[in-house]
Parts: sequence; C-alpha cells; structure tokens
Amino acid sequence: MRHFPVFLDLNKRRCLVVGGGEVAARKVQQLLRSNADVVVVAPRAGPDIQTLEQQGRVSHEAREFRDKDVSGCALVIAATADQQVNSRVAAASKAGNVPVNVVDNPALCSFIMPSVVDRDPVQIAVSTGGASPVLARLLRAKLETLIPATYGRLATVVREFRGRVKQRFPEFRQRRRFWENVLQGPVAEMLFAGREQAAIQALERELENAAPADLKTGEVYLVGGGPGDPDLLTFRALRLMQQADVVLYDRLVSPAIVELARKEAQRIYVGKQSDVHTVPQSELNEMMVKLAQQGKRVLRLKGGDPFIFGRGGEEIEELAAAGIPFQVVPGITAAAGCASYAGIPLTHRDLAHSCLFVTGHLKDGRLDFNWPALIQPKQTVAIYMGVKGVDVLQKSLLEQGMQPGMPAAIVQQGTTPDQRVYVGAVSTLTDLVAENEIKPPSMIIIGEVVRLHDKLSWF
Repeated sequence: MRHFPVFLDLNKRRCLVVGGGEVAARKVQQLLRSNADVVVVAPRAGPDIQTLEQQGRVSHEAREFRDKDVSGCALVIAATADQQVNSRVAAASKAGNVPVNVVDNPALCSFIMPSVVDRDPVQIAVSTGGASPVLARLLRAKLETLIPATYGRLATVVREFRGRVKQRFPEFRQRRRFWENVLQGPVAEMLFAGREQAAIQALERELENAAPADLKTGEVYLVGGGPGDPDLLTFRALRLMQQADVVLYDRLVSPAIVELARKEAQRIYVGKQSDVHTVPQSELNEMMVKLAQQGKRVLRLKGGDPFIFGRGGEEIEELAAAGIPFQVVPGITAAAGCASYAGIPLTHRDLAHSCLFVTGHLKDGRLDFNWPALIQPKQTVAIYMGVKGVDVLQKSLLEQGMQPGMPAAIVQQGTTPDQRVYVGAVSTLTDLVAENEIKPPSMIIIGEVVRLHDKLSWF
C-alpha cells in the first residue's frame, strides 16, 4: 500500500488551487465542502470560479504562481494546463513540506484525491493510487447504490448518544458491543425507513434497559473460510469476522481471508499439518473457552467447512460443556470448491450418482477406509489430505479391485490464483505427485467425472 489513507481537517484552513479552468473549479468545490479557506491563483479565472468569487466563497489572485504562495497552506492543488507550472507548484510545495496534488500526474503528487461517497458525517474514500481515476469513480458509483443516504443521519444520532453510552458502559468492549447491536438492529432499520423519532425513542429504551453485565459474556464464532478464494466467503462469515476480538486461524486459511477480519483483532496462528500441531487440539479448545470467559468474541477461522474434517464438532462440544455461547457458519468445503474451479462436477446424471468424502490422513502408516464403499460404480470419491499417503492410497485401491484406468485428478491450491490441476488415472497417482512435486493443500478426485475436466475447465 503506497498511499496511506487519511482524512484531513481543513476547516477554515488556507488551501491553494493553482489554475482557473473547469478542472480547478471542481477541486475548489471539493475543498469548499470541507469548509476550507480557498485561494485561487491564476492569470484568468473561468466562469465557475468567478461566480464563487462574487459570492465571497473564494479569493482569486489574478497573476502567475509564485513559489512563496505555498507558505502557510494546509495543502496545494495544481490544476493548470501548463505542465511546467504544475512542476514548479509541486517542487515548491514539497520543498515547504506542504501536501500537493497535481491533477492527472501521480508522479508529482504527494497525496491522491479520492472519489468520495458523501453521507456526511460518513465519508467513504475510494482511490486507485492514481492508476485509474475512472475505475475509482465506477467503484464509488457502486457504493452509492449500496449505502442509503440516511447513513449520515444515523451517524449524527449516534454522535448525540456517545457521551451517555460512555457513562453507561465504562469498558470499551462493552460500548462496542452495544453499538454493534444497535447499528445492526431495529433502531437502524427505523431510521432507514424515515422513522427518525421512533428510532431515537428505541435507542433511548436500548440504553435504559441494557446492563453492563449483559455485555461481558464472550462468544465463539466457528467460521468456515472456504477453500481459498475470499469471494467464496458467506455474508454471515464476513459480518462475524468484523466483530471478533481474537482470531484463531488454521494453516489452510489463506492470508487474504485472514486480512478480512477486524483490523484491531488479535491474530493467533493455530495451524496444523500432518504430525505437526502448532497448538494441540486440547490446548486450542481450552484457549477458546478461556478467551470467551474473559468476555471476548473469538473467531475460530477454519479452511473449508468446520464440520467436514475440520474437528468443529469436537470444539463446540468443549464450548457447550463450558456453557460458552457459539455460532457455526458453514463454508464451501474443499471438495466442492476445488472440483468446481477445476471443471469437474462431483455428480453427473450420466457418470456419477453419488459422491463420497474421505480423509487420506495416515494413521500408523495405514488408511482406515471402508474399501468396498469406495469402489462402487457411478460414484465420485473426494479425498482430503491424501497427498502425503498417496502411495498407500494407490496401492490399496488397486488391491481392493478399483480399475487401474479409473480417471483421477489432483487439484493443488484450488480456487486460488496458484491453482494447478493434474489429470491421470488411479494407477498414475503416485507418479503425478512425484513428477510435479505436488504439495498440500491438494484434493484428490477419483471417478468418471474427471473426464469432463478438459471440456469444462474454466478457471
């Protein structure tokens, strides 16, 4: 991130705009919305700036730019058609440690003017770092359709109650939880519907009836992070990720997904790989209980789905026994995600009427499978964590009677930009892993549906 996002208080502070044309006038209007004291320096001013001067809203000095003009300014904008003048403005501003923006010339800028969604006092700034102002405007337009204008009034109402809420709830965590309940509940909906007085009355009741002790109880969110692509998260997962105080995340959760959790949340890596447990399961269960008992909201973030080879059942058993409230949010399991992104349907009317999920995790060097159940006609077998024991898997399948030519695929790092799909047969699984140096996380898919990969592959 090259540019640090920040909001400046320009109220009654001197800001300089060099240039008098239409572009300069647009920048002047943006500054005026922040109640800045705007000075325009340009030999000639266009009609828009002339009108603003006549209204007494800006000061126009009809002359060429001088380096000393930047002195005492909170910021400077160069918006002339003369690149030499713009370069002089940028150089003088940087020499005086004054933030400067040169329109359509990111190389000369020390700050970027974002596209803004204005729901005063709520403001959302969108920037592409100068790479594409048009893209920034398109993103702003999308946000405009998603964020009601009444969000500004909601923020104003909240501001009026902040002092009273702070008195009522001395702890920051209690206040944050109170406001999250309010802003995601009926009070906000009333205001969005235009029932402002009813919303204020409801907020009064919430404040009167809420007890600090009620907001001290922690909770655990068991959330499935899916197979890797952040776009595959559920809305509910994202919402809970933004509420968490602590994030306990697995090895299979991609960094891009971990980054979507609340920025202030404490992050603790509890990943596991075969035979190596950073935090043993018993300690992890105990950690969740203790953190929740401290009043914290704990996000247990897992790859795939918590209840499909994710040991989620064991974890919530411990939570239930300790009386800790919890929620479970399903995720797209690796088999579904990897198969979809590899163009391999897990079921198909002509090729597969059922699908079996199994784990290829070795125990004492063996695979404890119901082998006859794996070797059935018109069935797809999706094998999690099967790469390490692929030689045992291949040998056992062939010994149990699976056809050597049965199509098989290995999907490595499925749904991510690094996804690779290797197609062969059951008899070539070991060779596929060795020749391509395939590493976890990888999903093995066996069945006639693998034949469709060449035709249906899209990602």
